[in-house]
Amino acid sequence: MAPFGSVLAAGLLLLSTTANAHFELHHPTPLTDESGKQATAPCGGGNADIVQNTPTDFHVEGDYVQIFNGHAQGNWLIRGTLDPKAAGDWEQLFPIVQQTGRGNFCEPAVTVPSEWVGKKGFLGISGNAGDGILYACAAVNFVSGSAPAPGGACVNGSSVTATFQSDDTLSALVGSSSDSGSSGPEPTTPAPAATTSQPSGASPMLGERLSFGSFALTAVMLLLGASLL
Repeated sequence: MAPFGSVLAAGLLLLSTTANAHFELHHPTPLTDESGKQATAPCGGGNADIVQNTPTDFHVEGDYVQIFNGHAQGNWLIRGTLDPKAAGDWEQLFPIVQQTGRGNFCEPAVTVPSEWVGKKGFLGISGNAGDGILYACAAVNFVSGSAPAPGGACVNGSSVTATFQSDDTLSALVGSSSDSGSSGPEPTTPAPAATTSQPSGASPMLGERLSFGSFALTAVMLLLGASLL
């Protein structure tokens, strides 16, 4: 018979796992993940040093950004900087988008200032899902032209939709500081492609907004453990 302590530990592990599910940057290649530090600006605990990372090419006339969201809803800011430590000078690269529905979100045509061609820097994703601002970054080479059509690499979850959304907290992340600054440019880019959903094939993650079902499951596990004593 399983001891009560083992069942309790399993329940706590389940809650801990679901509580830490936030979002993942799938493209461009993110910095080394440091679990539990996603709320740390500017890059979620990743090593924000351009010299110590192998950059991914990112096309200034249009390239895709792929995110997996573990929350039911969240707002995204896509920003970039040439600062070699990602310490500031962030520019907004795309209008803030609100994703509704857990799963993959892909924006296929994020553009970058043409004068960044031939330079290295960081592309940053900042998310606001109601439980604090979360961060992820990718080290990138800014190259000329447009990226080849990503095809099946850029898909949206079957239940995912996206719309432009104002977010003063995210807008404040654009400017001279890594965690504060001016509001950034007015949206001029076409609406995000996520309004047309496609199956992503990814398994949805549970965000920090723990559902009643999560607590109910834990309660059942505790009662089962008690019955086995």
